[in-house]
Amino acid sequence: MGIVKITDHLHEQIRLASATMDRSINAQAEFWIKIGLLAELNPHLAYNDLINKLLLDKPDLIRGRSQ
Repeated sequence: MGIVKITDHLHEQIRLASATMDRSINAQAEFWIKIGLLAELNPHLAYNDLINKLLLDKPDLIRGRSQ
């Protein structure tokens, strides 16, 4: 595990979102990182599609080959 430096403003946004979603701050940041990675690798998919695929744990998304 490493340290990632982020702005105070982004940290505050993560803190607020984590409280709303009942996640730890680290879990919220990890979730946003995963969604961001999947969105960049699969720009043709909508947010709901990314969430559904993430919930189904599709390893092909990480490689950028969605179905």
